[in-house]
Amino acid sequence: MLARRLCQLYAGLALYGASASLIILSELGNDPWDVLHQGLSRQTGIGTGIWVCIAGALVMLLWIPLRQKPGLGTLSNVIVVGLTLELCLIAFEPAHDLAARWTLLLSGVLLNGVATGLYIGARFGPGPRDGLMTGLAARGMSLRAVRTGIELTVLAAGFALGGTVGIGTLVYALAIGPLAHVFVPAFTTSPTPSVAVVLPASASAPVPSR
Repeated sequence: MLARRLCQLYAGLALYGASASLIILSELGNDPWDVLHQGLSRQTGIGTGIWVCIAGALVMLLWIPLRQKPGLGTLSNVIVVGLTLELCLIAFEPAHDLAARWTLLLSGVLLNGVATGLYIGARFGPGPRDGLMTGLAARGMSLRAVRTGIELTVLAAGFALGGTVGIGTLVYALAIGPLAHVFVPAFTTSPTPSVAVVLPASASAPVPSR
């Protein structure tokens, strides 16, 4: 069971990075966090995927005052998602034909929902951004309000830095919640007694983040 869960975790994280790259390559609009990552990349010359790793590590520092404890999935998330995304963006060019761009966007959103179900369902701990949100919610704040506030903030900051906001951003926001609602329960495994894991409360939230 443990081997299966580990395979599911890393398959989900790799698929998350690859699916996020499809959305970026469509150039129709990124999810809020990748708007920020892409904006930072355009301002610094550091790859978007590398910024995913850097931002994930920085967000984890905010866990310290919240007394959140990272799991294997949290630490792996910081590395695997960003590196996979960066490799895909290096290997493939953005689409130019409108039909191809929409195909990339819709495929990316769907696969992102599958990836969310895989890595959350493996029950090795939340991603850095999810942990920040659930940690703040545990201090008595509304999870929905915290999530909305953080994602609007990173979206605005990313847009100001030159990240791509568009119809794809809206499609992602509307679709990822229902997709996660289907795929998280479908892929959730039972934890083994020998491994301490945490299923994030945000697994049932409208819009999961990595």
